[in-house]
Amino acid sequence: MAAEQMAGSGEDPGRPAPPAAAPAATTAPPVPPVPPVPEPVALPPARPLDAIDRDILRILQTDGRASIRSVAERVHVSRANAYARINRLVEDGVIRGFGARVDHERAGQGASAYITLKIVQNSWRTVREQLQALPGATHIALVSGDFDVLLLVHTPDNRALRELVLTRIQSIPEVLSTRTLLVFEETDLGPRPGRPAELA
Repeated sequence: MAAEQMAGSGEDPGRPAPPAAAPAATTAPPVPPVPPVPEPVALPPARPLDAIDRDILRILQTDGRASIRSVAERVHVSRANAYARINRLVEDGVIRGFGARVDHERAGQGASAYITLKIVQNSWRTVREQLQALPGATHIALVSGDFDVLLLVHTPDNRALRELVLTRIQSIPEVLSTRTLLVFEETDLGPRPGRPAELA
């Protein structure tokens, strides 16, 4: 019976079996290098601002959509002069951008909070990059005192705020601890008409 089985299998009982094929070697794909944190773009040395520059800044802070012609008329310079001054303020990094002032509650972000963070020493750049990617983060500052970072966030509700703090922020390896300060009411102290330029 054994002979029949061996014959049926097509194997020669007197011939040694061929060695088993070695399993194909598998190599892990190479791990790409971690890209370095980009250095901030170097800005030219700050040039002193005169009274007209400060008036222009106050106008644009109040109304970012003000036209060059309107700005020129209000500060009593030519359109070319106003255009050149605004371009210089942008190139020097004095004006960092133009945007809308938003009522966050009416925009569907009913929960606001300041979050303080203690972080690992010398990890500011890494932490800042991750905080900038958070939804609803509007202001980040490295500060002195009992904590290291102050973060302002706006979220749709307290549930989303809790998720942001517990799941996103506290999972950052360099964050040692956090404290959340709920905002009950806030007032934007932007430039106001008639307010002296040095106080605007």
